Amino acid sequence: MTAAHKSLPFGTVVRVVDQRTGKSVKVTINDRGPFHKGRIIDLSKAAATQLGIRNAGTGKVCIVRV
Repeated sequence: MTAAHKSLPFGTVVRVVDQRTGKSVKVTINDRGPFHKGRIIDLSKAAATQLGIRNAGTGKVCIVRV
């Protein structure tokens, strides 16, 4: 699964944790973004689905470098 981040190097693996549910997923940074103010990461559809936040569109998450 993949994600976009403004400054992390491509290929960096991070664990994204949903603060509401505690669910987590590992993703690899492969793109730049997000370009909306206040957002720290854009997840692929697969990663957002696994966290249970795809239908919500956004969610509060923490990022931990693996």
